[in-house]
Amino acid sequence: MTPPKPLSDPPTCTAFLGDRRVAAGTYAEVTRLLDALPASNEGLLVFDDSTGAVLDRPLPVVPEAAPTVGRPRLGVVAREVTLLPRHWAWLAQQRGGASAALRRLVDEARRQHADADAQRLARERAYRCMSTLAADLPGFEEASRALFAGDAGAFEQHTAHWPQDVRQHIGRLASGGFDAAQPAT
Repeated sequence: MTPPKPLSDPPTCTAFLGDRRVAAGTYAEVTRLLDALPASNEGLLVFDDSTGAVLDRPLPVVPEAAPTVGRPRLGVVAREVTLLPRHWAWLAQQRGGASAALRRLVDEARRQHADADAQRLARERAYRCMSTLAADLPGFEEASRALFAGDAGAFEQHTAHWPQDVRQHIGRLASGGFDAAQPAT
């Protein structure tokens, strides 16, 4: 069995057969490991480590970035933004125009809310996986409440009797959902 890798880039995933972790790594590594398993993989679930969502098999191939129009070297992406006239009027008065003002506002909000956003995403990621792997396990409701309350001690207590691989994987996904002073499982 491959040990779990940290949440990172390139995208990683973790495969479970029942409550046992059978593979973890990049999509390509996990695909190779799963192809080596016996043909009867009933109950096999593969989770994306960055979102906690179940992946369909065959695992998606991470595509190369397609050439884009505009300023591709800067990473500029054109998308639609719908605002009220008063918002457009305010943006038009800002230094650098609407696009520059929106970029500054987004960057400021990202900096200001980075920690809270990271905790929220970790909790959502862990819950998504947890609700699939552990919904029928004793203490699931209590562990869910502890997760969203940010109570690492209670979360650990309510998941302590879960199967080891399930507990460790969900604890890893949830680890960013708690204050640094409160380690999770």
